[in-house]
Amino acid sequence: MSWRFRNSRQVQPQSTALHFYQNRQLEFYASKEANRLSLRQLVFFGRSMDEEKLIKSANYVRTELPVRIAHRLRDLQALPYVVVTQEGVAQVYELYWSAFEKFRRYPQVTTLEENEAFCEFLERIVDEHATVIPSLSLGLSLSSPHLPPDSLDAFMRRMLVSRISRRVLAEHHLALSKSLGTNSLSLSEDPHVGIIYTELNLRHSIDKCVALLRGRPHDIEDEIGESVPNRGWPEVIIDGHVDTKFSYIREHLEYIIFELLKNAMTATGLNHRSSSSLPPIRATIVVGENDVGVRISDQGGGLSSIRIKSPSDLFSFSHIRNATRMDDTRLGALRSASSRGVKATVAEQIRPWRTEQSNVNSNNKDPEREAGIAPHPRIGLGLPMSNIFTTYFGGTLELVSLDGWGTDVYLRLPKLGTNLEGIEL
Repeated sequence: MSWRFRNSRQVQPQSTALHFYQNRQLEFYASKEANRLSLRQLVFFGRSMDEEKLIKSANYVRTELPVRIAHRLRDLQALPYVVVTQEGVAQVYELYWSAFEKFRRYPQVTTLEENEAFCEFLERIVDEHATVIPSLSLGLSLSSPHLPPDSLDAFMRRMLVSRISRRVLAEHHLALSKSLGTNSLSLSEDPHVGIIYTELNLRHSIDKCVALLRGRPHDIEDEIGESVPNRGWPEVIIDGHVDTKFSYIREHLEYIIFELLKNAMTATGLNHRSSSSLPPIRATIVVGENDVGVRISDQGGGLSSIRIKSPSDLFSFSHIRNATRMDDTRLGALRSASSRGVKATVAEQIRPWRTEQSNVNSNNKDPEREAGIAPHPRIGLGLPMSNIFTTYFGGTLELVSLDGWGTDVYLRLPKLGTNLEGIEL
């Protein structure tokens, strides 16, 4: 039986959404189709930005985001009552309802001054929604016993892809607004339009992720609490079509690469904890007619586990497919993350490492970490979010486990920029 918010007084007595089910405005917006875009369309529109086009961009974002939010509100309303009452889910509903009302009522943007105010409004919404990813993950992990795995994973995919799409539109417009009057596309280094880098050097992104990962502490632990020996990290050899450049959102690409290399490095260190040296990790770049591929091969022992039946189950939010979803330590980490937010970026992941190193150098303790609310490395979102980022514009991510030896990861991303956003209504 689906849960309706007209019966939600037990969950949110002061909720602004008490009578939302009967709201005609929701019906109006939810009846609309999302206007999906491709990377090529975003680049083409933004490459010669002027005042008129910027105002048009602002009003597209202003009218498109409430449509996408309305579809996800309908998704939340269709959940069983026992799911909506779980920790975190009602909070996400309230955030979405509030954002929907704010966007729906926001007046048309007609001048640059009004666009500046709209950009400030967008930044506030993006910051407010930083808690959505960990809150949803926590709530649906706790709800896992009450939902079939396919239904749970399909719901999470729709919610997360939609959230990524809204953030892309918001941050792209913010970047276009900041660069008005400049020609960022003609830069000799890192040419870009908004948040899309038109000559993204894949090798440079891999090198950057490797350098960041080498800067993290060595005394990390695996999922069962075993420490990686403090003796450095394995070498990463990059081969193949190493001069490859293509148009893509750099933040998305580097998050995926960072997460895959982090897992490979950690597994290699653990699997060879008693060896005097670590075998290298190999990242092979291949350019096809329509896509760009990266294979990351490690000797970390593979993905075999009594808690994981198939490598693809690592992308799942269901405890039936991935038993670690119900671990107390992971649920506790998600609760901590829900209190501060998760935006799923590389910068967010390396911040606690740099803070820790700074505190070591200054002999000061990190007050957040001491209080138990500092960023936690094992909230179980890295691979699922990498898969969501990959498939957003039609890419694929495949894990192949060679049990007893290592893992090969195959990442494919479209290089032509013609794929539309993978939003499901």
